[in-house]
Order: sequence, then structure tokens, then C-alpha cells
Amino acid sequence: MNKEELVKEISRKAKVSQKQASEIITLVLETIEKTVSKGKKVTLVGFGTFEARKRAARTGRNPQTGAEIKIPAKTVPVFSAGKKFKEVVAK
Repeated sequence: MNKEELVKEISRKAKVSQKQASEIITLVLETIEKTVSKGKKVTLVGFGTFEARKRAARTGRNPQTGAEIKIPAKTVPVFSAGKKFKEVVAK
């Protein structure tokens, strides 16, 4: 499902216009992005948690040349699925 399909589904279920559904989805995603980018967690009980985690610097290899390369430390977004979400997907 892409964003357009999600907008149509939310619009139909919530009985709101597609424009309103799109705006709400965009606001939710932007809020999660901003919060996580500030180093805070967003937890939706039963669904999951969005957070930023730091990855340590490490040594890797260039697959074409085999030469060692240094991969710098960085912060990456992570989603951990909640118990209820895992149960629904497992069915």
C-alpha cells in the first residue's frame, strides 16, 4: 500500500475527504520525523516505537576492490513493532 492508497482507505473509513485524510497523515508523519530527529521516542502503544539509534563507526570493505574503508558513526531511524502489531501480522 502506498500513501495514495492509505489516504483513500482512511478517507473512506473516517468519512472525511481525501484532502483531509492526506493532511492528517502528513502531519502525523512530520510530527514523528521531527520528534525522532530531536532524539526523542514516539510510542504508539500496541503498534510500536519510533526512535533514533546511534551506529558506531566501523571498518567495512569495498565490494568491488576489497579495500578496507572506514564507515563513520551515524544516527539512524528505527521502528520496533509492538506486541499487538506483531500478533496481528503473525496471524
